[in-house]
Amino acid sequence: MTNPPVVDLATWQHARDELLVREKAHTREGDAIAAARRRLPVVEFDGAVDVVGPGGPVPFTDLFQGRDELVVYKHMWHDGAPHQGQCEGCTTTAWHLRDAVYLNARGVSYAVLTTGPWDEVAAYVEFMGYTEPWYSVRDVPAPVGDDMGTITCFLRDGDRVFLTYATTGRGNERVNPSMGLLDMTPYGRGEAWEDNPGWHETEGRHACWSWRSDADGVPTWGPTSRPVPQWTRPGATPVETLGRRGGH
Repeated sequence: MTNPPVVDLATWQHARDELLVREKAHTREGDAIAAARRRLPVVEFDGAVDVVGPGGPVPFTDLFQGRDELVVYKHMWHDGAPHQGQCEGCTTTAWHLRDAVYLNARGVSYAVLTTGPWDEVAAYVEFMGYTEPWYSVRDVPAPVGDDMGTITCFLRDGDRVFLTYATTGRGNERVNPSMGLLDMTPYGRGEAWEDNPGWHETEGRHACWSWRSDADGVPTWGPTSRPVPQWTRPGATPVETLGRRGGH
């Protein structure tokens, strides 16, 4: 079978209504978890620590842009790797938030941090066409630096700065709405761990297979692949970055 069972609209609506009960319970539990998240204790740290951006070193507090709250995505980095060799998960996550205007309207700033050396990071950001601010936090201690691959939230109260929340793994999906939309489809994400009913062939697919492909869009983890968003760059070609290291 290549598609779900075909039924009349009334039968579909009954099955949909049964699932809706579970979905609403899930939503309410999510609201309760969010309420608990807002009540977590915080950790104060030195917000004057320097990070490196396009204009050189700046204090971490500058990332707040005068606002009281800051959300950052900490992008993993592979020193010296060609552009297509950077983390496919982080590439996809960073690609999804192109404009933080709605966060800004709520008093929240957004930035991407990474441990890469700034010259490599700057070339990568230009190559990808990212529009959000990026900063290198190489050798900067936690909670600003340290482990990458996380979403981390900070609070500012005058000159005082606090760590409020951090998540990683599938917690990062909050900034990637494509995953949530794929979860609504009958074929799902195509991940190896998914509980799929068999409507669509998934055997043999690598976990997160959709994050890397060749120039023809064929999923692959071979030497001709790169994170899928990189192919959407205007003028991207198979030859453009192969062999390039650190953007040089």
